[in-house]
Amino acid sequence: MLTCAIIDDDEINRLTLEHYISLMPELKLEASLVDGIAGLTYFRKEKKVDLLFLDIEMPHLNGLELLRVLADPPEVIITTARSDFAVDAFELRVADYLVKPFEFARFTQAVQRVMQRLQPAARPGAAPGAAPAAAPEIPASADLFVKVNSRMVRINFDDVLYVEALSDYVNIVTPKHKYIVYTTLKGLETRLTPFPNFVRVHRSYLLNTQHIESIEDNTANLKDGHFVPIGKSYQDGFFKSLAKI
Repeated sequence: MLTCAIIDDDEINRLTLEHYISLMPELKLEASLVDGIAGLTYFRKEKKVDLLFLDIEMPHLNGLELLRVLADPPEVIITTARSDFAVDAFELRVADYLVKPFEFARFTQAVQRVMQRLQPAARPGAAPGAAPAAAPEIPASADLFVKVNSRMVRINFDDVLYVEALSDYVNIVTPKHKYIVYTTLKGLETRLTPFPNFVRVHRSYLLNTQHIESIEDNTANLKDGHFVPIGKSYQDGFFKSLAKI
């Protein structure tokens, strides 16, 4: 069971989340708080929860500001009416980003993602010699929002062929589109941690191994004539990852 808290200044939204939480036996609600200041006070009293459902737009202290000042924040699922904060939120390593209004099915997907993120951690009091936990599964939803110029674009990362670093930007390449996104390759690599098919193969490239058609002369040949170099220092890790597929 995961303990959780809600921080949202809208009463209807809080009640909706409280209802959704009550429908999931995996969750136990510890606090339902009215704004960021109340949330800051709660956590500064050394209160601990596993999961925080957090609104962004709140008076005095918004959700992202709260996350930046918390010394040891829990796993966070953003729940907001705005889609244009997604890039900033994921840079703070939130587990998921739900845009209101969202259905219970989408809510459960987000909770499952948090459970998968927490799964590898050692559980206190585990019996010696207990069987290891199963490897985390790929999240049910492979969609993430990225900011392209002034627009928030939803990208299904199953469609991505590779990601290329371009100084302070990255080029996300799919069979039909290229998206120039203001972020670092390392930052995007962190966001893609739940997807084991994404492998760093070069200091400037992340590769989706699902789209490899062949490998020749340390070059991965992808669909539609795309090519990605495999850096010498990455070759051992890359070929080991292929052996696990």
